[in-house]
Amino acid sequence: MKKTDTLVFASVVAAAMIFGGVMGATVLARSTFTSANAAATATSAPAVPKSNEATTHETGETLAQETAENNGTARPAGAAAGPSNEDPTHEATESSAREAAEKT
Repeated sequence: MKKTDTLVFASVVAAAMIFGGVMGATVLARSTFTSANAAATATSAPAVPKSNEATTHETGETLAQETAENNGTARPAGAAAGPSNEDPTHEATESSAREAAEKT
């Protein structure tokens, strides 16, 4: 009986492997597969950044800001990505160590 159990188990495993191979081949045959060489030679146009052309946005904008928006180098809130905190009220409550940390 042990030999029969082993034979049945081996048959089930072999059938599952064959079934998986057939299913895999079917899926690959129906998919749109692009070779690596074809994918490497296909080029797409680079994305062109678009500036915010709303009238309310454009009224307070300088030519340099508009140019930066058009070429993709605009930093809306400056390098720190936030508004400046260099107003007198803020500076009056700030320690010299904190001021030095903000400069770096």
